[in-house]
Amino acid sequence: MDIMLSADEQAFADEVRQFIRDNLPADIADKVGRDQHLGKDDHMRWQQILGARGWHAFTWPAEHGGPGWTITQRYLFEVISAEMDCPLIQPFGPRMAGPVIYSFGTPEQRERFLPGIRDSTIWWCQGYSEPQSGSDLASLATRAEDGGDHYIVNGQKIWTSYAHHADWMFCLVRTSKEDKPQKGISFLLIDMKTPGITVQPIPMLEGTHSFNTVFFEDVKVPKANRIGEEGKGWTYAKFLLEHERVDNAAIGVTKAALRRLKQIAAAEPGPDDRPLIEDPLFAARVTAVEAQLMSLELAALRTLSAVAAGGSPGPASSLLKIRGTEIAQKISELGSEATGYYALPWQPGRLDGTSNEEPVGPEHAGPAANAYLWRRCMSIYGGSNEIQRNIIAKQMLGL
Repeated sequence: MDIMLSADEQAFADEVRQFIRDNLPADIADKVGRDQHLGKDDHMRWQQILGARGWHAFTWPAEHGGPGWTITQRYLFEVISAEMDCPLIQPFGPRMAGPVIYSFGTPEQRERFLPGIRDSTIWWCQGYSEPQSGSDLASLATRAEDGGDHYIVNGQKIWTSYAHHADWMFCLVRTSKEDKPQKGISFLLIDMKTPGITVQPIPMLEGTHSFNTVFFEDVKVPKANRIGEEGKGWTYAKFLLEHERVDNAAIGVTKAALRRLKQIAAAEPGPDDRPLIEDPLFAARVTAVEAQLMSLELAALRTLSAVAAGGSPGPASSLLKIRGTEIAQKISELGSEATGYYALPWQPGRLDGTSNEEPVGPEHAGPAANAYLWRRCMSIYGGSNEIQRNIIAKQMLGL
């Protein structure tokens, strides 16, 4: 979907494209274009280039060191970045920890933590889910006991994305059991180098390592690292989750995936040896998912406009999360189907660029199965889609 741009917005879009052409490292763009795995160094190199321009924390207002972009500018930046094979900006610092810190933190906390997020010199991770507390986050059990000027944290977090890369974690802990579960939760910032923290990898179905289990054993966390009031962490967590679920719509990345799907379908033979994209049945399925993506894009822009006007995403963020993840999964299914049996061989060397073996199938065959398998988790993370439907039923439909 194309939107009508003013002269200033078109000039901004041109500026973004020129900056990416001049500054995106070719090896990183090549990996993204081939749907290969990116390492920490790949992400940090690009994010620090953006940080030097003041664009890493691109959603932040000017008073907190961001560029102060409009909703349209943010949208253009994300879509153009995906279109030009930029890595996805890791959200844990600029989209999650940063807004909570500048919205609810003390001046000292803002001064201490925000510069490292803006510059992308510090990698953050999110300590929310636990083995018995995933979508039902209010039941979390990781406890933080009063130790005077510090807390002593014991417990376990799971599905912690990139904890093995992280320098810091923003973490929900239980500081009280005396009231309803939501009122006993506090929001802590934890240095991942603190003694007592153990990070254990969780291998993914398709062989990658992004998720982890994190164990806390008598971990001392200064009370100066608590955001806001003790026991008010649920309020800050809801603020973060609503914005995270809007981000999970992932419009720019999904549009790039749709573009790659069309390229694959144009290269693969269909009935009568014509390109698969010319097969009416397959083309109709691609068109249907493209129409769904256009509808989602409009809904996301409406929600972002409401946020820009001072509102909250509210339960609409759950709608965006559900549709965004389902559309992304459908595109990966169509990509695997278009690739056919060449998607079946496991070729890890083609995913990280380390193999010298003769490849099996065309270039797009390497990541096809990987993309399909990895995207199974999209309807689970950020609050499972089933839980999101419950939120919609309760808060929007009054059921």
